[in-house]
Amino acid sequence: MAERGQLPPPAKRLCCRPGYGPGCRPGQRAGGGGGPGGGALCAGPSSAAAAAALGLLPLGKTQSPESLLDIAARKVAEKWPFQRVEERFERIPEPVQRRIVYWSFPRSEREICMYSSFNTGAEDPAAVSAVVSVSAASAAAAGGAGTAPGGAAEAAADESRLPFRRGIALLDGGCVDNVLQVGFHLSGTVTEPAMQSEPETVCNVAISFDRCKITSVTCSCGNKDIFYCAHVVALSLYRIRKPDQVKLHLPISETLFQMNRDQLQKFVQYLITVHHTEVLPTAQKLADEILSQNSEINQVHGAPDPTAGASIDDENCWHLDEEQVQEQVKIFLSQGGYHGSGKQLNLLFAKVREMLKMRDSNGARMLTLITEQFMADPRLALWRQQGTAMTDKYRQLWDELDSSNRPHRTVFTRAIEACDLHWQDSHLQHIISSDLYTNYCYHDDTENSLFDSHGWPLWHEHVPTACARVDALRSHGYPREALRLAIAIVNTLRRQQQKQLEMFRAQKKELLHKGVTSITNLEGWVGHPLDPVGTLFSSLMEACRVDDESFHGFSDFMENMGQCKSLEYQHLPAHKFLEEGESYLTLAVEVALIGLGQQRIMPDGLYAQEKVCRNEEQLISKLQEIELDDTLVKIFRKQAVFLLEAGPYSGLGEVIHRESVPMHTFAKYLFTSLLPHDAELAYKTALRAMRLLVLESTAPSGDMSRPHHIASVVPNRYPRWFTLSHIESQQCELASTMLTAAKGDVRRLETVLESIQKNIHSSSHIFKLAQDAFKIATLMDSLPDITLLKVSLELGLQVMRMTLSTLNWRRREMVRWLVTCATEVGVYALDSIMQNWFTLFTPTEATSIVATTVMSNSTIVRLHLDCHQQEKLAGSARTLALQCAMKDPQNCALSALTLCEKDHIAFETAYQIVLDAATTGMSYSQLFTIARYMEHRGYPMRAYKLATLAMTHLNLSYNQDTHPAINDVLWACALSHSLGKNELAAIIPLVVKSVKCATVLSDILRRCTLTTPGMVGLHGRRNSGKLMSLDKAPLRQLLDATIGAYINTTHSRLTHISPRHYSEFIEFLSKARETFLMAHDGHIQFTQFIDNLKQIYKGKKKLMMLVRERFG
Repeated sequence: MAERGQLPPPAKRLCCRPGYGPGCRPGQRAGGGGGPGGGALCAGPSSAAAAAALGLLPLGKTQSPESLLDIAARKVAEKWPFQRVEERFERIPEPVQRRIVYWSFPRSEREICMYSSFNTGAEDPAAVSAVVSVSAASAAAAGGAGTAPGGAAEAAADESRLPFRRGIALLDGGCVDNVLQVGFHLSGTVTEPAMQSEPETVCNVAISFDRCKITSVTCSCGNKDIFYCAHVVALSLYRIRKPDQVKLHLPISETLFQMNRDQLQKFVQYLITVHHTEVLPTAQKLADEILSQNSEINQVHGAPDPTAGASIDDENCWHLDEEQVQEQVKIFLSQGGYHGSGKQLNLLFAKVREMLKMRDSNGARMLTLITEQFMADPRLALWRQQGTAMTDKYRQLWDELDSSNRPHRTVFTRAIEACDLHWQDSHLQHIISSDLYTNYCYHDDTENSLFDSHGWPLWHEHVPTACARVDALRSHGYPREALRLAIAIVNTLRRQQQKQLEMFRAQKKELLHKGVTSITNLEGWVGHPLDPVGTLFSSLMEACRVDDESFHGFSDFMENMGQCKSLEYQHLPAHKFLEEGESYLTLAVEVALIGLGQQRIMPDGLYAQEKVCRNEEQLISKLQEIELDDTLVKIFRKQAVFLLEAGPYSGLGEVIHRESVPMHTFAKYLFTSLLPHDAELAYKTALRAMRLLVLESTAPSGDMSRPHHIASVVPNRYPRWFTLSHIESQQCELASTMLTAAKGDVRRLETVLESIQKNIHSSSHIFKLAQDAFKIATLMDSLPDITLLKVSLELGLQVMRMTLSTLNWRRREMVRWLVTCATEVGVYALDSIMQNWFTLFTPTEATSIVATTVMSNSTIVRLHLDCHQQEKLAGSARTLALQCAMKDPQNCALSALTLCEKDHIAFETAYQIVLDAATTGMSYSQLFTIARYMEHRGYPMRAYKLATLAMTHLNLSYNQDTHPAINDVLWACALSHSLGKNELAAIIPLVVKSVKCATVLSDILRRCTLTTPGMVGLHGRRNSGKLMSLDKAPLRQLLDATIGAYINTTHSRLTHISPRHYSEFIEFLSKARETFLMAHDGHIQFTQFIDNLKQIYKGKKKLMMLVRERFG
């Protein structure tokens, strides 16, 4: 906040000699003991008394009483501008002036801290780091001044680097020197120690103050920030902590008044000599103006004095660098999305609240600056030009907007209503001003009565608005008044709650018979922009903290600043308007439970829905910090019973609206809190909360018959719940918590299982619950819980049924896990899932995962099966495999053959299934795979049969010389060749028909001519015989097909050949010649072939020249 290289603004007050003119101060000062220009230390009556006055020592420990002069001077210094003092009294003795000047400097370090650090003890370190980095960015944008050591702009996330902490460190390190107070102006030097990369620097600091507030600061460090720099902090704390070491002078004008002409001339000349390079031009200009009779300066009486204190018209407020506030907010908003800068902006809003709580006028000013910067954001105009829907954009800037048809109150509506709010209501005034406001004779029991049956005051108003009053009182430093109103509001809510219960009981049969419900409040209290429940809770909790955070002495404050202490709460003596045994703590807990359990409709829009979830979790987090005792457990029981019985007023009522905000998160907290004390009530509450009607196909419709019951505008539409995935995860967490707690309790486990199966609609969450139950049931330190294992299995089976016909990337994991779970349950579970496989698994999953795992050695060992049990389980697996092969032979035939290997009948059946499917449903690659399997298992004839079937499905064109099926064709030919001439003769026509690729055919031809067919028999015996002749069938047919393929391929290639492929083409012809020459008249055929090419493609002169060179 220090201003870079700027002089303090000129003083507004004009001071002159007595009798100089009509604008002079009346009366001359009485002489003092200081002498002309004399200085005195800032000591009070005694250093101990001064310390006591500053709040550093309890008054009871002072060594001498404070003088009447100091008491009076202190009060005057707080309230009166110094000009008013001068005008009020004709003669002001110099000692009196000194005491007023002395007491005018701020006395509390809390304000210094407020202007040099974030709100104490409540910061998110990540947010602090972000704000600090933005400070650095703004400083860099201002010209790099932010690199000055010690500024918040340069500080890291470490809280010790914040300006206030740095200032304390500089003060404690003895870095403050040359401290001088002249009137209402304090100056000094602060030495910044040398760092690794920075030399030692000396900063000149100047501070102006008025009525115990710093009104301007200047530091030569050039820091640009919202906060005061560490050097300003160090000098300020030096003056507060060591007032007796500060040399104090009266305002400089007072000293000048006491000088004669010669002294004044000497003073001016010496001043110019010392600072001639800086002030000489200004001095000459002023001299010229003074010597000119008609100059403006001679038309004004007196002269300005920057050390003379404030004038009557001056506003009394702390120095706030407004430009920097605007700059930092602008940078926050320019960082992209508002979501990322939310925490940073929240810190600024927290600073606003802190200032308001201290009754500092800068709080309102800072809020205005932030708002103006929001409205000046250039993206608003851009979005408007682009026709972007403004609802969500404004939600990001403000708190909540809604343009839907629902009668929601927007932030603008609230702002306008706030302008019309007043505090003149006599009943309200009595509530906030007195602890004794009662009316025991009041017997009006209507809905809006002013007092309850105890005679205690009630306050009927729109609940968020009423709570906003409480927040306003707290924020502006009226905690007692806020507490009184909070208690009246909570008592009103409790009374309304009871009346709502009575009303519902009277109508219960009718409503439940119709199966309809209603929403009594569209604008829920939890997640509301004004946070009514959070406000009441915080107000009441502050009243019952064991460690009082009031600011009596600053030493405790400094020790605790920035540390998130674990707060302790206790049942402090009850307020007058509480039931016997109640306390602020019980009231805080009860109002939180009332708000969390309220049935309210889910708001529209992502931002508002996220806010509902976030606020609920924040409030529950605060509740979890409180240790429950018997008194609080009674409150939990009372509220849980009400929530279960309160019908449309409760989110846990028997029938709720389809779009009611789910209670899963709240119910989980209630469940864990009540479980040790009332398990039946805990389970009843949690089970009631498990429902998620928004996903149900049939849900209760709205009741529009009553004007105060507002239902959904379109009850049958599927609402846009942007937070649905989060809600479902919370539902899953609630179910998991119940499963864990119910371990060992068969009845409760069955009830929880039924609830899960009925209410949870997400397969991934049910799978997670199944896994959780499995882990809990099979903990290493205990025997398996068979009931919980069965629950786990049942949930797993439900997941299998839910995901059977849908795509799910975790499906294989789910199937493997289910088999593991069934194995833990026992052999009967495995047998069951195999017998019912078609409702749980695809044929592929059933054979490749389920049956294969069941038949593995590890499963047999794990289950300790005897031979009879093994055979029974294997029989089930084989039956499954055959059924799957029938249903999906393409994907299951091979697995079926593998699983049925050890049973001849089953294996033959599986083989027959393959043969039946080969002509229709199976591809050549599947058949080749099964054929290879058959050969590997010692069934070459069956392999041959399947290979011939596969060949009928294959078709390789002339240019497919890298096709993956080539290896299968070569294998099939090799198999046929090994079996004998007949088998080879049978397969060659199939090869000729299916394969048109010349290189593949030539490869097959060459292999067939190397050995005699059948040379290697089935059992490795060598057969004698001659090589097959190329002039006879079947090789003649293969040779002719190969030559024909080369001819066709040659013509195809020449159609689109380019010069860069000529050499490759010549090599291709060379291979073709090798095949031609295998025929007895091959040389003649090849010569004719080449001649034909030369004639047909004579236009390709270069290519034909290459052909002549190679082939003549």
